[in-house]
Amino acid sequence: MRNIEVVDLSKIRNWAIIAHINHGKSTLSDRLLEITGTISKSSENCQVLDKLKVEQKRGITVKAQACSMFYNYKSETYLLNLIDTPVCDGCLLLVDASQGIQSQTVANFHLALSKGLMILPIINKIDLPNSEPLKVLDQLKQIFNIIQEDVIFVSAKNGVGIEKIIPAIIDKIPPPKGSLIDNLKCFLIDSWYDHFNGIILLVKIYDGFLRKGDKIQSIYTGLKYDVAEVGIMYPDRISTELLKAGQVGYIILGMKNDNESYIGDTFCHVGKEVMPLPKFEESKPTVFVSAFPLDGNSFQKLNESISHLVLNDRSIYVEKETSIALGQGWRIGFIGSLHLSVFIDRLKDEYDEEIIITSPTVPFKITYKDGREKMISNPTLFPDFVNIRQNILKLEEPITEVIMVFPIEYLGVVIELCEIYRGVQKEILFPSEEKCILKYEIPMVLLIDDFYGKLKGLTKGLDYRVIGYKVSDLVKMKLLINGKTIDALSTVLHRSQVHKKGKESVRHLKSLIKQQLYEVVIQAAVENRIVARETLSPLKKDVTAKCYGGDVTYLKP
Repeated sequence: MRNIEVVDLSKIRNWAIIAHINHGKSTLSDRLLEITGTISKSSENCQVLDKLKVEQKRGITVKAQACSMFYNYKSETYLLNLIDTPVCDGCLLLVDASQGIQSQTVANFHLALSKGLMILPIINKIDLPNSEPLKVLDQLKQIFNIIQEDVIFVSAKNGVGIEKIIPAIIDKIPPPKGSLIDNLKCFLIDSWYDHFNGIILLVKIYDGFLRKGDKIQSIYTGLKYDVAEVGIMYPDRISTELLKAGQVGYIILGMKNDNESYIGDTFCHVGKEVMPLPKFEESKPTVFVSAFPLDGNSFQKLNESISHLVLNDRSIYVEKETSIALGQGWRIGFIGSLHLSVFIDRLKDEYDEEIIITSPTVPFKITYKDGREKMISNPTLFPDFVNIRQNILKLEEPITEVIMVFPIEYLGVVIELCEIYRGVQKEILFPSEEKCILKYEIPMVLLIDDFYGKLKGLTKGLDYRVIGYKVSDLVKMKLLINGKTIDALSTVLHRSQVHKKGKESVRHLKSLIKQQLYEVVIQAAVENRIVARETLSPLKKDVTAKCYGGDVTYLKP
């Protein structure tokens, strides 16, 4: 590893890779680590930066890992920091030559453009027999107005064209802004828990220097710390003498409590306070579930495991709650259904913990007749129908803007599916003769239900964002067992779905309940009206079963 202390600010590049799922982001990262000498070339290098078990199992990048690289270019040593998008100065836009532009490609491009980032387009997988790099190039030019000379054609798998990427990063992505002589401004990007060192912080130094032994202070909490260690990710932790302006690395402060680490916090030297840096735009949860331990006695241990996971992913919202039926638990919010699924997998993989979760819901907006507004993300808190009639002016549900990219022959089927899910068409584009880009507005609650499952067989996925709220005829559906409401199983839905969802819910609940010595009646109710019912018959009690004396002929009719 080179000496980072001598690398000038002008020789630092902070950049990210953005791509649709399965377009080769992890493989490209492996090749770049090899070409810079960060790791040795080996056929065993596969998803080196995808360190989570869920990433390796699913073959996707869940959480971008930071990594520093050194590269000698025109007799100068450059420090290249591969980091996540919020604190980078440019990015590689990766597109699969066999699939072309997909929904997340469109979303990622516009997000990077809105942040003012330099975008370097890369067309990957040109080695595949079904690759069509020239068609993909036309798509880039037509949809994003990208200049042909800026596009680099590569095969990350075979290493073809990789050598052109690093020089392009150096030549086109600007160095970070910062000052070596100003007081320390240290920005917290990420954090994770280590059993030996406690909480480790990933930071970017905007101004000044940070050394081992320095005394620093959090502007957000006011707490003071002695710096026990500083270093860079290469790709694992490597301690260094210092970190200075423009550099990205880790620091160990001896933090033990999860609530001391706040993503977007600014650290400064004690006695040399500075203006805090602008914080990240916080992700607002759009999908909520109630979660409960399988064993009530494991609540405390599970609570600690969830806290450690949230430390590494601050976009998760957690609040403790109690259910009459299921006991102590949590109300947890996520930014999407995949986020929820990954959280459950990580809890199992990293902490060997499993949870019971309720059906996902979304936050609804309630406007009262006196002008008050309230957000409700827990169906148990949703007002009853009498309260709605007397005190509530309107109920609103979140609406998403959905972008779908798919072969043009599926256009009719996709439009029909969107209409069934109360969608409103907003835009349709034809970037090529074979491909279609469709933009719809669809209620969020339906998107997290089974819309994606039905759509993914026709498309390569979708991208969506919440764009606002719309007045809707919402009702609360309760599930009852032998007349008693199971509060944790309540849900809020559109009135048009009541009978369909009611039947599905009682049938599913019936399949999960074991037969008892008595009859079990399962009902779905809306506004004190039963909309669906299933009955689980009692076990047959045969009192003569053991009285036949061992002669099997007595059992014959």
